[in-house]
Amino acid sequence: MRILVLGGYGLIGSAVLACLLDAGHSVTALGRDTRAARRRCPEATWIDRDIAALSDPTAWHPVVAGCEAVVNCAGVLQDGPRDDVRAVQDIAMRALFRACAEVRIGRIVQVSAVGACPDARTAFMRTKDAADAALAQLDLDWTILRPGLVLAPTAYGGTALLRALASVPLVLPVVGGAGPIQTVHVEDVAEAVRLAVEGQVPARAVYDLVEDEAHALGEVAAAFRAWLGHPPAPVVAVPRLLVRPVVALCDGLGRLGWRSPLRSTALVQVTEGVIGDPGPWQRAGGPELSGLRASLRRLPSTVQERWFGRLWLVKPAVIGGLALFWLVSGLVGLVRFDAAAAVLTERGVGPGAADAAVAAGIVLDLVLGAAMLVRRLMPLAALAMIGGTLAYLVAGTWLAPDLWADPLGTYVKMLPAALLALVALALAAER
Repeated sequence: MRILVLGGYGLIGSAVLACLLDAGHSVTALGRDTRAARRRCPEATWIDRDIAALSDPTAWHPVVAGCEAVVNCAGVLQDGPRDDVRAVQDIAMRALFRACAEVRIGRIVQVSAVGACPDARTAFMRTKDAADAALAQLDLDWTILRPGLVLAPTAYGGTALLRALASVPLVLPVVGGAGPIQTVHVEDVAEAVRLAVEGQVPARAVYDLVEDEAHALGEVAAAFRAWLGHPPAPVVAVPRLLVRPVVALCDGLGRLGWRSPLRSTALVQVTEGVIGDPGPWQRAGGPELSGLRASLRRLPSTVQERWFGRLWLVKPAVIGGLALFWLVSGLVGLVRFDAAAAVLTERGVGPGAADAAVAAGIVLDLVLGAAMLVRRLMPLAALAMIGGTLAYLVAGTWLAPDLWADPLGTYVKMLPAALLALVALALAAER
């Protein structure tokens, strides 16, 4: 069967892609930027498309041509510079479903979310429900799957946050007043998609993919901590009043392109809980879904997992610290322009050349510090910081070599900043 998978390199989509390929299907995967995915999975056919731009059924016709089934694994947690929740999860999906009806696609599987409803507090849940409702009105063999909290080897979004919380030294911080949570292993979701595509479970139905047991957030985090091999720690419930400023900051950073799992949509979801009804799936003859601890046993837990949890915690400090260092450096040079220029003129550099060099350094510091805060520009800024530091040291060694022996370490202290920029560059990838 030729199957189109939307979001084929995402948390759920990548597992679905692998499952369908292993089952012998021909898979075409669609995403906004598939360059890395093509290298990881050359067995699939990859299409570069921005789903948000496919708002009309005719735009989908060349994409779905020749397909016998469509699986939608695409999703956007919250609006941002690169993300439009309504465009991706509602408008484009309505257009896709109509296009499928027009060309008579055999089966459609919509991966939605537990808790999706028309009066939900978040746009994420409301748009998921709107797409579900639009699909359910069509005369097609559709299946809507609503996973709970998905546990996966991929560390992204909520799975990354849980690893990080479980890695906090001495204590286990969780949001106070969090609702109950039901989990599901990502491979169980992928298998459910395969069964739906192949018609092995009744179509025209909505299934919650959740384990039988519900857990408190502290219990989930503690299970992750044990899975990582860290010693037990007391659970500390952080009041939502203290969490909200962090969430507001993460929402603001979202406007700069950072997709933090600590944004307001995630806080609402955690507060309300992640709860579904496994009954319909069980009655349909679906295979048993792994519970929390069984799912963790199926995930790798090695030094790379422990490294990730700790590094995820320090990544904001690395990026923020670098941005602050370069911004402050530029501002100090601006405030003490004459003193900075005097360092050069006292060593024989002409006043005009000294002023020009200091001004150029100030501009470079401020631009790189600001660029470090923009997600899209961060890797380039880190590279430029490394290059800029080396250029400073080379020029300084030529013009003022005596500063290498400065008691305050004028030059020596620049080397850790370059190394920290190298760390930031290594942490640049989101997925």
